[in-house]
Amino acid sequence: MEKLKLYLETSVWNFYYVDDSPEKLAVTRHFFDSQLYQQFDLHISETVLEEIKKATAEKQTQLFQLIDRYQPTLLSSNAKVRELAKAYLDHQILPMKSHYDAQHIAFATVYELEVILSWNLKHIANLYRQQRVQAINRLYGYTNPLQMITLLEVSHYE
Repeated sequence: MEKLKLYLETSVWNFYYVDDSPEKLAVTRHFFDSQLYQQFDLHISETVLEEIKKATAEKQTQLFQLIDRYQPTLLSSNAKVRELAKAYLDHQILPMKSHYDAQHIAFATVYELEVILSWNLKHIANLYRQQRVQAINRLYGYTNPLQMITLLEVSHYE
């Protein structure tokens, strides 16, 4: 059986170091430190790296070291990713200020990943948003179902 292909958007990496959300910190650290992550095929994109570059120097170092330790596959941007991300914004699936979130979803869709893991409950990991994204994906010819969930849903994966 093939491993599920997961896209880890920026918030997943960030929550490895948060100090204001102990539950999310614990779940995130469990995912990585318990070796649970090895049951999946992990992916990130250039957008994750771009967002990290906006953090403080200390935080950038922490996050880049974390990514380096777990070695997710890096997905490159292309015209299809940019077109689909723009469609999410143009169809008001996401607010215009959420262009990074639109890119994360577009990467996962275009590269045919099964799941986006995110702690962003407002713009990514929620059922309402997932249904609207699926509708746009079908409109643009992407038929693979994409689950947009938090790490809680995979924290007890067997």
